[in-house]
Amino acid sequence: MPSQREVVLGRVVGVFGVKGWVKVKSYTEPAEGLLGYACWRLLGPGDRRAEARPLEGRRHGSLLVARLEGVADRDAAAALTHRDIAVPRAELPPPGPGQFYWADLEGLEVVTTEGVGLGRVDHFVETPANPVMVVRGERERWLPLVPRHVRSVDLDAGRVVVDWDPEF
Repeated sequence: MPSQREVVLGRVVGVFGVKGWVKVKSYTEPAEGLLGYACWRLLGPGDRRAEARPLEGRRHGSLLVARLEGVADRDAAAALTHRDIAVPRAELPPPGPGQFYWADLEGLEVVTTEGVGLGRVDHFVETPANPVMVVRGERERWLPLVPRHVRSVDLDAGRVVVDWDPEF
């Protein structure tokens, strides 16, 4: 899990070739933006952490491929698969008007437009149709992260207002 001061921007999803390159799913827009960070923090199971410096990379279909400092063969690259790529929150550019980072929403209270509390934002899931905000309260709800449902985000108040039927 990333710390409060880190934001997950991608994931190592596989190896590419035999010279230590990795395949990366980038969550940045554009995807190549992930390559602009000088140091990646690779988060593994059981709080295992490693640092990796991308030396070069490029888009490859819907993914990126990258060569990392100190990773010279397929076995070394394979040891990094299934790890999230995080960077310090302070290194991210400020979001534009009406924009936010998912990490900034985690922990916020979620209420309906009628004021009914649904719980708190726990995490997000990327789906083919759109991202989903997972809200945990008296039960877990998966809310599409789209303007039709997410009406407002107030970081200062710690609240997300959604147009959602609390019975659903």
